[in-house]
Amino acid sequence: MNWSELMDDEGIRLRLLLAGMLVAFLGLASVFWNIQVVRESEFQSSQIRQTMRGVRLPGPRGRIWDRHGTLLAGNRPSYGIALYVEELRQPGHASNTVNKVEAVLDTLGRRLGLKRELTRDEILMHIRKRRPLPLVAWAGIDERAMARWAEMPDPLPGVDILAEPVRHYPAPTLASHVLGYVGRLEPDDDTYDYYLPDMEGRAGMELTLNSRLSGEAGGRLLQVDASGFTHREQSTKNPRPGEDVVLTLDAAIQRLAEEGLVGWRGACVVIDPRNGDVLAMASSPTFPIDALRDVARYGALATNPARPFINRAIAGLYPPGSTFKPLVAFAALEGHRTTPDVVVDCPGYFALGSMRIACWRTSGHGPVAMRKAIEQSCNAYFCTLGLECGYPRIYHMAEAMGLGRKTEIDLAGESGGLLPDERWKQKVHHDGWRSGDTANISIGQGFLLTTPLQMAMFAATIANGGFVYRPRLVAEQTEGELVNDMHWSPENLAVVRGGMHDVVASPVGTGKRAALPDVSVAGKTGSAEYGPREHRRKYAWMIVFAPVESPRYAVAMVLEDAMSGGTSTAPRLHDLLAGIFALERGGQSAEPADGPAVRPTIGPSLDPSIAPDGGRG
Repeated sequence: MNWSELMDDEGIRLRLLLAGMLVAFLGLASVFWNIQVVRESEFQSSQIRQTMRGVRLPGPRGRIWDRHGTLLAGNRPSYGIALYVEELRQPGHASNTVNKVEAVLDTLGRRLGLKRELTRDEILMHIRKRRPLPLVAWAGIDERAMARWAEMPDPLPGVDILAEPVRHYPAPTLASHVLGYVGRLEPDDDTYDYYLPDMEGRAGMELTLNSRLSGEAGGRLLQVDASGFTHREQSTKNPRPGEDVVLTLDAAIQRLAEEGLVGWRGACVVIDPRNGDVLAMASSPTFPIDALRDVARYGALATNPARPFINRAIAGLYPPGSTFKPLVAFAALEGHRTTPDVVVDCPGYFALGSMRIACWRTSGHGPVAMRKAIEQSCNAYFCTLGLECGYPRIYHMAEAMGLGRKTEIDLAGESGGLLPDERWKQKVHHDGWRSGDTANISIGQGFLLTTPLQMAMFAATIANGGFVYRPRLVAEQTEGELVNDMHWSPENLAVVRGGMHDVVASPVGTGKRAALPDVSVAGKTGSAEYGPREHRRKYAWMIVFAPVESPRYAVAMVLEDAMSGGTSTAPRLHDLLAGIFALERGGQSAEPADGPAVRPTIGPSLDPSIAPDGGRG
């Protein structure tokens, strides 16, 4: 091969190499073109997604007001400090990231003067199970820590202020059993990287009205840099607040009712007899709702032997004592088993075979008719009346009144009480119904159990002329929900109401300590014994309504381990009623009725006057 031929072959190879290089360059250029031009928006979108943080914003919870516009439950922000673990992660084992988080916490704690609260195990658990979510290092920090945060010259990456809404109760102990409380609801939503948990009602009206109070969540989309700092907000969906709710409670009357129970275990319920509105519902001891956020305070309350979390107004079960006697009077009168003028001689006790039931006046009341028997709370009279009437009539009247079953108030945890009959006694005690059982129940003792709310509704029914309303806590309807019409005759109503007026107005009435100088009050005291025979204790009751001519308030109060209804409870009801009417005169409480109640029309009722005869006793 000569030199010319060799040069031709080298030229061909060189041209082929150049061609190959050109093809490779064009291919590489094509790839770059595809990446940088054709698919630019795709990769840009991917890059943006990798630097975006989705934040779920809970809908503000609706507020709760009393009937006059006093705020009972609202919301306020609580500030904390959170770490975004994703931005602090370290290569290698998870323990490396834990070490980094601990170092950041220690540095931050020194700068802010805060003691570290998170343990290493809690950090590791968060990394394994909740890594995309913020790790709350400190919640509810004070103003001093917030000021130190604002003054930090070089904020730490991956750390930010967390503003979290918390439920706020301006008066934490006021109506705490009615309002209830909220807990944290962890949303089941993977759309967001970060969320503020919602509030969920756990008890009281917070639970009952949870669907109305809960808001609709919104969200924010934030773009952050490699250090975790926010560059700008890309988009926002505003959350929608929940519904505000007005309760029938009167905060001022509620406060008076709670003050009347201070130092006692017991309950008090105030009802508007014209429609069943609950103006106050107090249970003692009470508890501050905000204490539930503190583990130590909650533990002390939960182990308190007085059981402050129990709403005694709806869940406390008590024999009603002599406050039950007006019902026995109605059963006998409406059943035509007696007349108001029938006289019973009281020697100071009632004897039935070997059983002997004492009267509070051991020397005896002497000859008494119905009105005087109510005023003096004569056991001998009502034991005799109960046997004359027969327990079936008493049972039927009490059942029509709503005893033995729940009132269906809008609160969880209500008890229906116990209205016993022969079938119940046979099942529980394996014994038949006896005359002694009837005598005991005729004075509100024995197996009979009621709640303070039930007895308040009984007082309201006597006050309004025989209408049994469902107790109402949400102030929406203009008229109450009528459950039953007792169909008591005006003549019989006058007798029973007259006796109850004498209880308070007479200088010898058992409830005279509840009397007011300028308002007519009717009531009935009661004392019910319980416990071992050698250590008998008493529940002290009183039910009242006022003013007698046009009742606007009906009240039941019970005190545990007290002396008697007349001695212990009546003075407290005097103070309560005096306070209520002082508020009314000052224009701060419920307005007077515009006129007499109109008899509503309802469907078939349980007419207590048609109870069958029969039964032992």
